Amino acid sequence: MINILSYACIVLGLVFWYWGTWPLLGRRSVLYKLHGLSVADTLGSMAIVVGLLLRIPHEWPLLVLALISLMIWNTVLGYVLAHCVTGDGEEVNHGG
Repeated sequence: MINILSYACIVLGLVFWYWGTWPLLGRRSVLYKLHGLSVADTLGSMAIVVGLLLRIPHEWPLLVLALISLMIWNTVLGYVLAHCVTGDGEEVNHGG
């Protein structure tokens, strides 16, 4: 039963990956594409790690660390990318 649940989580993660990648071909704005990609990538990666956690429970410290890192890194990266794309930051003068 655990193997079936593990495979289901891994397949769900792959589905999320493809689901987030597919809208990149559309004609929506860059921010919409980045948001969809980052959310689907985070959920897909987390589902895959949960599937691995079910298959190899003795590695739980590393896999829980991977889950926490995915949550923090992908969230922060999404905000940084959106900030860079919108140009809301201050202009930096590199001249003399």
